[in-house]
Amino acid sequence: MIRDLTRADLGSVAALFAAAADYTRLERGEITDPVALAEEFFADAPPGIDPASSLRLGVFAGARLVGKADVAFGYPGAQDAYIGLMIFDPLARGAGLGAGLLREIESRARVRGATRLLIAALEANEKGRAFWQREGFLPEQVFPDREYGAARHTVHRMVKSLI
Repeated sequence: MIRDLTRADLGSVAALFAAAADYTRLERGEITDPVALAEEFFADAPPGIDPASSLRLGVFAGARLVGKADVAFGYPGAQDAYIGLMIFDPLARGAGLGAGLLREIESRARVRGATRLLIAALEANEKGRAFWQREGFLPEQVFPDREYGAARHTVHRMVKSLI
């Protein structure tokens, strides 16, 4: 089941970040407090975007949150939707849940008038980039040497047309 996440789901989001610590270690180069990451999930947005306007979705297996994504609207362009982070519990990876969540994001983005969907994928996350490519995302821009906590990454911004 996919549904909107609210701050009432903070504990479930923190538990998901704890379960997916392999990704957060890759991204940030350090172990990061899952509660702090969950707080950040609900408060973060791209520059100039109101976090309250973002879409925050969770994928549930029964009562347990096994995946989540956030999507900001109006960045970098007025008709763009930007996926901030889609992450899954390692036990739920490879089961097709990412593609299902992406279909929901695409549908909701179209309803909100988005004509493009964007994602920033770390070069170090080869499996993640391969997923986005399989789902029809094309390279748009490369940002070398970006700081993420204690780590530095080359980031590939990828785009998919929604029209």
